Amino acid sequence: MMPATINTPITPTSHLSAATPSPTDPARETTQEATAPPEAAGTRADRFLASALEGLSRSRVKALIEAGLASRDGQPLTDPAEAVRAGARYALRIPPAAPATPLPQAMPLTILFEDRDLIVLDKPAGLVVHPAPGNQHGTLVNAVLAHAGEDLTGIGGEARPGIVHRLDKDTSGVMVVAKTERAHTALSAAFASRDLDREYLALCWGLPAATQGEIEAPIGRHPADRKRMAVVERGGKPALTRWRLERGFGAAAALLRCRLATGRTHQIRVHLSHINHPIVGDPVYLRRTPAAARLLPEPARDALLAFPRQALHAETLGFRHPVTGRALNFHAPPPPDMAALLTLLGGNVSKDYRT
Repeated sequence: MMPATINTPITPTSHLSAATPSPTDPARETTQEATAPPEAAGTRADRFLASALEGLSRSRVKALIEAGLASRDGQPLTDPAEAVRAGARYALRIPPAAPATPLPQAMPLTILFEDRDLIVLDKPAGLVVHPAPGNQHGTLVNAVLAHAGEDLTGIGGEARPGIVHRLDKDTSGVMVVAKTERAHTALSAAFASRDLDREYLALCWGLPAATQGEIEAPIGRHPADRKRMAVVERGGKPALTRWRLERGFGAAAALLRCRLATGRTHQIRVHLSHINHPIVGDPVYLRRTPAAARLLPEPARDALLAFPRQALHAETLGFRHPVTGRALNFHAPPPPDMAALLTLLGGNVSKDYRT
């Protein structure tokens, strides 16, 4: 049996079921075809077609085959694992993308970059990323559907934006959203392999003893409160956060620049709380008034204690474009509420934030 990886370039052809739409038109059914070269003999049909055809993940191809939408030399192909036959002509019908379940809702978005494949934006604090029980409307997904609905070519057969990573509701900062299945697959792989650059700014209580460090501690569900995450001795997932002191404010508070080597839920919040430097305003992991608050003058102390959310901002996101391979790097300054805290403490938040 030949290896699954196909190194020989294959140029598929596309035949449209209507006269005018493009092969990526989400409103029309299309058919893509490819002839298997000798090198592909023995490869799984779904793996071969995912490599040969444009803009489809293997899981999507498998689902289409199982749905009876594939053929080999004009005969039905229903088994995704069937071995490819050299010289055989394979065809895959791609139905129009179904309307997304979330409804489009026009909301202002701060777009840092956009092309046919993806959107990079600066998410404000308070905006939920994806609809969920209790937050069915007014989410980032709703806003992107309204902003780019006609450009969404279908992910998993549904005309929806591809969420490849998330920020907590009350964390602000840079996010990337895929508009095509090809971009979604590539970006998901980049996030899974950590083949990207992410930096966060965190305003925490107290001044760390060192100017930089690593927090390597497994994270899992809190044993007593399942709604919280915690550093755990058993059953947790490996987690590593690297941090550097950006600015200290006496011994009362510090602005840390954090880089994620892993991507666990609430990772920075949990890790900083674990080393006794919880993030200012964190409603989950700041359990009591920190002793360091006594070191601040009253106006600053009151402002930090009353801050209504975690003072955490995703400042930088860098990755390779999933289609062109171009290196992209995006920055967003802290939002006004967090910037006001830093100004009150005497911090300089000015920086060149060009993409």
